[in-house]
Amino acid sequence: MYDVQPQPAPLAPATAEPADVPDERRGSDALVDTLVAAGVTTLFGVPGDTGVALYDALYRRTDDIRHVLARDERHAAAMADAYARSGNRVGVVEVSSGGGTTYAVGGLGEAYAAGVPVLLITSDIHAASRGTGALTEIDQVALFSAVTKWTRVAESADELPELVTQALAAAVSGRPAPVALIVPENVLDEPTRARPVAGAPVLPPLRPAAPADAVAEASRLLSQARRPAVLAGSGVHLSQAWGNLERLADALGAAVATSIHGLGAVRGDCPWAIGVVGNNGALPGANSLMQKADAVLLVGTRANATDTNSWTGPARDGVPVIQIDIDPARAGRNFPGALALPGDADTVLRQLLDAVTPIDDAERAARLTAVRAAAAAPAAAARPERSTETEGRLLPDEVVRVVCAGLPADTPAIADPGTPTPNVAAYWRRQRAGRTVVVPRGHGPMGYAIPAAVGVAMARSGVPLVSFTADGSFAMACGELETVSRFALPVLFVQFTNHSLGWIKMLQHLYTGRRYFGVDPGTIDAVAVARACGVEAHAVRSTDELAAHVADFAARPRPLYLDVEVPHMIDYMPPVPAWDRGLAGDAERPVY
Repeated sequence: MYDVQPQPAPLAPATAEPADVPDERRGSDALVDTLVAAGVTTLFGVPGDTGVALYDALYRRTDDIRHVLARDERHAAAMADAYARSGNRVGVVEVSSGGGTTYAVGGLGEAYAAGVPVLLITSDIHAASRGTGALTEIDQVALFSAVTKWTRVAESADELPELVTQALAAAVSGRPAPVALIVPENVLDEPTRARPVAGAPVLPPLRPAAPADAVAEASRLLSQARRPAVLAGSGVHLSQAWGNLERLADALGAAVATSIHGLGAVRGDCPWAIGVVGNNGALPGANSLMQKADAVLLVGTRANATDTNSWTGPARDGVPVIQIDIDPARAGRNFPGALALPGDADTVLRQLLDAVTPIDDAERAARLTAVRAAAAAPAAAARPERSTETEGRLLPDEVVRVVCAGLPADTPAIADPGTPTPNVAAYWRRQRAGRTVVVPRGHGPMGYAIPAAVGVAMARSGVPLVSFTADGSFAMACGELETVSRFALPVLFVQFTNHSLGWIKMLQHLYTGRRYFGVDPGTIDAVAVARACGVEAHAVRSTDELAAHVADFAARPRPLYLDVEVPHMIDYMPPVPAWDRGLAGDAERPVY
C-alpha cells in the first residue's frame, strides 16, 4: 500500500585504498584518497591556479572518482546541490581562490537555506602570502560564514584525512547544510604519511526520538481534532519517512499537504494528499482546507510565510500547531506557542503512530470525502482574453500537463524560479513517494534548473529527466548546455519564453501602477545557442508540436531543448490575488 520510490544509497560503500598507494605522498593525494575512501564518486568543479595539485591528484584516480567540469563555479555548486537532493547524499564541489570562491557563494546560498548537505573544497593562496595582497587573496572563512554551518582551514597535509571526515559528518548532522574545507596550495603540495579515514557518512546519521511527554500531548491534540492536517517538507525526504507519514495520515484521517520542497512526501495517488499549499503553486482547495484545519502537524518544513499562504494556513494563533524538526531551535520557531517535537521525522512519526487513537471507519470515510473534494477544487480561471495558441503562445500550465503526460511516470523534474515553479508545483503529477521533483525554494535563484539537471543526471545515471526553465534563467546558465552535451545526458529542457523578467514585471503590474522598469531585456535566440552548445533544439508553437517532441524524447532520450512561447503573466492576472486581500501581520507578496 505504501509504495515508495527506490532511493539511491546514502553514499557508496567505502572504498579501500589501492595497494600501490605510497607511504608518503602529497596533501592533494591524501585529500582525494580520503574522498574515495568515504564513498564520494562524483566531484563538480572548475579549476584554478591554486588548485593545480588537486587536479593532478584527481588525474591519478579517474577510475574511482568522476570529475564533472562545469562552466561556472555557481553552476558547479548548483550541480552538487541537485546531486545531493536527488541521491539523498552529500554533494561535493571544488573551486579555487578568488573569483571561484566568490562565485560559489551564490550556489551555496540556496543549499544552505534549503538544508542540503554539500561539501565545498576550496584551494587557497600559499599560507606564506597571507596579508600581502596576493592575487586571488580573500578571507574565505568570512566569505563562507553566511552559507555554511562548518568551515575549517587545513594548516598541514597531515590534517586532511581527519578534516575531510569531520566535514562530511558535519554536513549530514542535525539539519543538513553546506560545509567548507579550505586548503592552501602549499598544503596541497606538502608531503604527508597520513592515511585516509575509512567510512561513509549516512543521511541521517542519527535518528533521535522526541520527548515522550511532548509526543503524548501531540497525540492527544491530533486524536481530538475533527479536521487535522499535515504540512510536510523536505525533512520527510531526508529521513525517508514517506511510509510512516502516510500511515499516520490514514490513522488520523488527516489531509496531507506539502511545501514545494516536500513534493513527493506522499504517493501521488495517496487518498489523503491535497497537493502543495502556500502562495506559490497551490491550488485553492488545498489552501482552504489547511486554513480550516483545527490541528496542524508540521513535518520537516520551515513553514514560512510562503509555505503557509502568509500565515493563514495554519494561522499563527487559534489553532494547535505541532512541529517535528531535527533542529530543536527550529521546531516551533515561526509559530509561537507551538508544541515542539524535536527529532528525526521518521522516528517521531512512528512515535505518534503508536500513540494516537485511530478514527473509526465511518469517520474516516466522511473525512476522506471532504479531503478529496478539496483536492479536486479547480483553480480559478486565469486565462488571457485572446487566444494564445493561434499566436504561437501556449499557457504554462498546459505545457506542464502535456510534458508530464508524454513521459514515463515519476520522471524526475526540475523547475527554475518564476513561471516554472508554480506550474510544476501545481500540475506535475507523480505516482510513487520520493524526491523526484527538485525546485530551489531556499532562495529561489534564477539559472538553477539547467546546471541542476546535470547534478540530477549524475545522481540518477541513465535516467531521462525534464528541466523547466525560462528565458531569464536561460541567459544566466546557458553555458552549461555544453556540459549536458559533453556528457550526452538524457535531459529534456523546456523553456518558457515571454521576453521579460516576468515575475518581477507582474509585481510591478500589481504594485507600482504598471510602471515597468528594468524587466524587459533583449531577446536571445535560445534555439541557436543550444545548438551551438551541441544540443538539439526546436522552437515550439503549438501543443501538437510539443507533444510530438516529448514523445520523440521519450522514445530516444538525449539532450533536447524546446523553446516554448508563453504569454506574459500580466495578460492573465487573477482579479484579486491571494496575497493582496488585506491580510493582517506578515502578509507577503508572491515570491519566486
